[in-house]
Amino acid sequence: MASSLTKGATAQGTPAGGKTFFGHPRGLATLFMIEMWERFSFYGMRALLVVYLISGGPDAKDGGQGGGLGMTEGNAVAIYSVYLALVYLLAMPGGWFGDRVWGPRKTVVIASGVVMAGHLALSVPGQATFFVGLGLVALGSGLIKANISTMVGQLYDGPQDPRRDGGFTIFYIGINLGAFAAPLVIGTVGQSYNWHLGFALAALGMALGLAQFLIGTRHLSAESSVVPTPLAAEERRSWLRKAMIWLIVAAVFYTGVVLSGSWTLNWVLIPITILGLIIPTGVLIRIKRDRELSAVEQTKVSGYIWFFVAAAVFWMIYDQGGSTMSAFADSKTADTIFGLHFPSSWFQSVNPLLIMALAPVFAWLWLWLARRDREPNTTLKFAMALVLVGASFFVFVVPMGMAGDGTKVSPLWLVSIYMIQTMGELCLSPVGLSVTTKMAPAKYASQMMGVWFLAVTAGDCITGLLSIAGVDLSGVGVIALEATMAALAGFAVFMYRKKVVALMADVH
Repeated sequence: MASSLTKGATAQGTPAGGKTFFGHPRGLATLFMIEMWERFSFYGMRALLVVYLISGGPDAKDGGQGGGLGMTEGNAVAIYSVYLALVYLLAMPGGWFGDRVWGPRKTVVIASGVVMAGHLALSVPGQATFFVGLGLVALGSGLIKANISTMVGQLYDGPQDPRRDGGFTIFYIGINLGAFAAPLVIGTVGQSYNWHLGFALAALGMALGLAQFLIGTRHLSAESSVVPTPLAAEERRSWLRKAMIWLIVAAVFYTGVVLSGSWTLNWVLIPITILGLIIPTGVLIRIKRDRELSAVEQTKVSGYIWFFVAAAVFWMIYDQGGSTMSAFADSKTADTIFGLHFPSSWFQSVNPLLIMALAPVFAWLWLWLARRDREPNTTLKFAMALVLVGASFFVFVVPMGMAGDGTKVSPLWLVSIYMIQTMGELCLSPVGLSVTTKMAPAKYASQMMGVWFLAVTAGDCITGLLSIAGVDLSGVGVIALEATMAALAGFAVFMYRKKVVALMADVH
């Protein structure tokens, strides 16, 4: 991890001589735990999502428990991609609520309740309750994401605190503890016994996370309860009017679609995917054109756009680990190793397990290189991430070809792919979280965390649009094309690294 502060210095929320969490402010433990449980609930449901959607359908593995929604793999991938896109799209309004309405701490409490309600709805059989639950989980998770990361940043003494990157790495391990346990517990119960009992366990995980958060809030920075730029009374009324108008317009429009008999799920999926590409672009343009920003802040935003685009390409491929690769694991990968039989949802635990094993190694490596003035800068780390995620899909082409004649491939193929993707993720994700908090204009502190998550939205929306358009994402040619695109993007970032570094100003 990053080195300690000098003797006598303290981080926000850590009294001199007081207890710490692995040398970091105690509030990091509180945020570590709620994020761990929130990720437990989220990744548990994520591990089940695609296999539940195709269970009983034409692409399901023979011998499954059935009881799912019986969809094709293409429709399941589209729903999965749009769902993930919506989670990260809603991180932006989540940051806005933290900045303008409730403050980060209160927003997290309310959002946790919404997530619990969503998982409970998923635990009730039926297609209607499934989509209601999915929407609630997306809403709650989106509200939580930006505000949790903002509160982590608030624990430290500004962007130059030498423990900051290490703190985000520890926080990232909490995410992956929950993500690792979820498929083993929720995935096993849901896939092997009862889908809806698995969804109910996800609700229990979120309840545990909320309880410990409420107990540990005294260790958080006082800033987490502050609304940085609260809405004036007239602004609040204006936003409520606009929200009601758009709600009425949407209700009238979709009522008309249903009554006309032309309703299909695409009436929801397509608008979300299009908005998921338009909104990130519009948000970045709006922030860039804000005349209240200083010249240095404007320059940093220009540099940040490079990181945003690179992250979108990365997540477009990486997030298929829970869709395209999940379906491949369910139908074309052997489910026995060393005599041990396991449900395909267990593959979703491979990535977080590798992250927990490798994150300390990467944190130590960056520090070791930094002491010798040889640590790759953020730009180089992003370029490395893109090349690695592209390489993972080049490897994926091999087992896809082997399974073409109906052969079940070894689980070690998927493990190797997840290994490569994990190394790429550790070059990009914790570094991206940290650089976002460093480069964010003060006016957009929480909202910029939402902007970072919009990169995931953009990547997943591309995948969703391709699936909706009928592109077979499990085709060897498409996989190879995606791999090539990622590798070329990494090369482009590398070639323009000096320009990007110049735009970052005082951020390193």
